[in-house]
Amino acid sequence: MSTWLTRRDLAKTAPAERSAALPSPIPTRVVSNGEWLPPPQSAGQRAVEGVLADLADHHGRPLGMDRRQFLRTSSGMAAAFLAMNRVYGGLFGVDPAEAADPAAANARRAAHAKDFVLDAQLHFVRDDFAWPGILVLGEFAKRWNPVLATEGVTMHRFKFENFVKEVFLDSDTKIGILSAAPADDPGNSILTNDQMARARAVVNGLAGNRRLLCHAVFRPGQPGWLDEIDRAAVELKPESWKGYTVGDPLSPSKWPWRLDDEKVVYPGYERMVKAGIRTICIHKGLVPPDYEKTFEHWRYAMVDDLAQAARDWPQLTFIIYHSALKPLMTPPDESLAQFDATGRMDWVTDLAEIPTRHGLKNVYAELGTTFATSAVTHPRHAAALLGTLIKGFGAERVLWGTDSVWYGSPQWQIEAFRRIEIPADMQDRHGFAPLGPADGKVKRAILGQNTARLYGLEREAHADAAHFDGDGLGTMQREYAANGGAPSNAAYGYVRVRI
Repeated sequence: MSTWLTRRDLAKTAPAERSAALPSPIPTRVVSNGEWLPPPQSAGQRAVEGVLADLADHHGRPLGMDRRQFLRTSSGMAAAFLAMNRVYGGLFGVDPAEAADPAAANARRAAHAKDFVLDAQLHFVRDDFAWPGILVLGEFAKRWNPVLATEGVTMHRFKFENFVKEVFLDSDTKIGILSAAPADDPGNSILTNDQMARARAVVNGLAGNRRLLCHAVFRPGQPGWLDEIDRAAVELKPESWKGYTVGDPLSPSKWPWRLDDEKVVYPGYERMVKAGIRTICIHKGLVPPDYEKTFEHWRYAMVDDLAQAARDWPQLTFIIYHSALKPLMTPPDESLAQFDATGRMDWVTDLAEIPTRHGLKNVYAELGTTFATSAVTHPRHAAALLGTLIKGFGAERVLWGTDSVWYGSPQWQIEAFRRIEIPADMQDRHGFAPLGPADGKVKRAILGQNTARLYGLEREAHADAAHFDGDGLGTMQREYAANGGAPSNAAYGYVRVRI
């Protein structure tokens, strides 16, 4: 069955950007892009909302700001992390002075605004996206979201213009990699390979600089897939490839595959090596809680096919997107309880053990969605995830990605990562090294330097601020801020509501 929300599921949700009573700069509910039913807001998330509302009133009133105005400032962002610390414990580095004094908050933001951030996983949908499944979703959502009544069902919030604003104007992201997903029916793809390449050309032309890279999606087993690799390599010149071993992730797929399938997939690897485009990004993990009953191809989301493929193809680099975290709709408390009891996290630990167990250096882990949902729902889970990956891979082979714009601007994720620390008790028990400061070696490596090294962007990663400030997008960002531009604090998609 399709993994898009059913009408029964939709009756339990509301549009994220319209439903929040408090426009928090950090989402206080798990947001779904419509592919899965989000879990209800937890008691902890409700507590964060309450503390943050009090902080916004307390600090905003002397500044002549209402809650919405205050929460769109750097002080509002700091207040959100103070609220998280009060509820979950001191996992985030934040000075109370940042919430009380806009100058202190702005000084911290300015100190890191020029830091290099390379987002390995970004998304938007094409203008003519017309798969009936998502059109029905949009029509049904009109009852909650009046914006959709005027926009039709084109989901403008996921479109190119808003993508540029949220990623390049409202966040510290300097370079991003545009991605997509396969579909058994190519007409249902959110972006085609050609459209990703055109978007790259538009953004880089606007910037006069290299700001956007792109994938080309490959579809093992589907008719003509090898020819498409050859065509894309010559005509589109993607920086890397993107594959989904589950096949089409949004409907019952006829084309699942394994990374180590010598007959089906290895001929594609041969063509990638020959083309000289040797980085392969693979979607893994993210299955619903009842996956054994409802998700036919869930075994293909595991990482048991990775080691053999990586051994057989040392010329290739395999980046495992989402770090293979299994739960998509399961509350993180369950995953954290497993970790606390056993020291393991389903599929993530399996992935993290591959480099040492098999002596492989051509395997990497990417953080898209997994850090976002963990940081929102339980920061100790995010800390355990990071500790597990860094212990297994080393900090030099963990890559930053946000899966934006599904979750709005990536800035809140960037801020959460800059501030988070693995608790001392978790460090002691599991042998995790501390993450260190925002501008320390570990976080700088993960936020951009590791990915830059893989994509030949070392010069950009170590360039001075003028390299990006002086280009077209840098100019737009300064003008946007000077004209009163402010983050929307919107999260795009659907959240669970009480019924």
